[in-house]
Amino acid sequence: MHAMNQFELLNSSTVLHKTEHLLNVASNRYKITVQIAHRAKRRRYEDVDIIDDPKVKPVIRAILEMVDEITQPEIIGS
Repeated sequence: MHAMNQFELLNSSTVLHKTEHLLNVASNRYKITVQIAHRAKRRRYEDVDIIDDPKVKPVIRAILEMVDEITQPEIIGS
């Protein structure tokens, strides 16, 4: 659960910085926004049984995961 520890250390400026980074590397802002929304919605319903930190909303979690996937491709694997 390394990722959960990462989410505990967030503040609004970190989230804003990561969101800007994600939008800057995206070729289509609309597409990335829709992908974030779909991921957040999917995570919200998949994690019903898991008690998460209520401070980290599904959309914030989706943004952070997507930034990590872009900046650290080794976490996804081959």
